[in-house]
Amino acid sequence: MACDRQQADAEARIRTAITQLLTGPIPDDLKCDVTSLCVLAGVPRATLYRTYPHLKAEFDRQRDTAPDNGQQPDRRLARIDQCKTETNDLRVRLASRDREISELKRFRDTAVSRLAAQHDEITALRTQLRAADHSKIRWLPSR
Repeated sequence: MACDRQQADAEARIRTAITQLLTGPIPDDLKCDVTSLCVLAGVPRATLYRTYPHLKAEFDRQRDTAPDNGQQPDRRLARIDQCKTETNDLRVRLASRDREISELKRFRDTAVSRLAAQHDEITALRTQLRAADHSKIRWLPSR
């Protein structure tokens, strides 16, 4: 009778620990795994595997289906997923900025080239003006 009560208490502790790991805040230095389950329940790991394999299987099943339901019981894993998403977003933004910078560099090079050509044309026109007969030139008033 005392053995049945101990088993019932242990099973209740394991179920409470399962609930805490899957839904509640996970205590520091613990993860959402079987080792942490045993620590929280105060049950040796061998006992969990030997006496309560159905609870271990239930824990594994619930833990594995949690991400499919939009939950992430282990905040460290959730943070890792969040960091991966942020990293991917930053890579996309960086690639976009790199393309934009390349386009702006091409535009700058084209603009500088055109300015140089215009400068050469203005210089040539001034040279022609100096060499030309000034009697035919009518100067416009300056502002």
